[in-house]
Amino acid sequence: MEKTDIKTEVKPAVKTDVKPAPASTTAPQGNRPANPNDRGGPRRDNRGPRRPRRDNEPKEFEERTVAIKRVTKVVKGGKHLRFTALVVVGNGKGKYGFAHGKAGEVPDAIKKALEGARKNTSTIQFVRAGTINHEVQGQWGATNVFLKPAPDGTGIIAGGPVRAILELAGCKNVYSKVYGSRAAINIVRATHDALSQLKSKKEYLALRGKL
Repeated sequence: MEKTDIKTEVKPAVKTDVKPAPASTTAPQGNRPANPNDRGGPRRDNRGPRRPRRDNEPKEFEERTVAIKRVTKVVKGGKHLRFTALVVVGNGKGKYGFAHGKAGEVPDAIKKALEGARKNTSTIQFVRAGTINHEVQGQWGATNVFLKPAPDGTGIIAGGPVRAILELAGCKNVYSKVYGSRAAINIVRATHDALSQLKSKKEYLALRGKL
């Protein structure tokens, strides 16, 4: 038998060019994943323009809470519990104010008192080393407050509500004494009555007819 050589031709593999998939036109911003529904336009915000922060702006008045009390009103259905706050404000340059606020919560009571104190302010003038012009005595109810000028370096010899008003008003040196009732609101009002009686030298001379 004759042998026949059978040659098989092996064809080379056909190379096909595979193109990569096109990248998304909208790249993710930061760590936020890309949104397939995002069309790449500007982001809309319906909240309006942002207001500048006011943390660095100086305050017109310094604030101090003198007293906070819990009060109860007895009604037909039971007891109605509320809170009262006594607040004093001042700019340290002779201007001060105080008010009494009442609300169901402590922050709300303080807020009401602050609004009232800023609206009702009084102004006084100090002489020499930040002290008052002369001795004066104020009264409110059963409370009497006595104020006396003091030399430089004495400081504010007072406590509680009297110190709060004098410090925030800008007084540096003064003697004080409280007689009678020690209720905070009475002391504040008596101190205000004493400060409102202060007169300058020109006012006294005008009252005596020497000007």
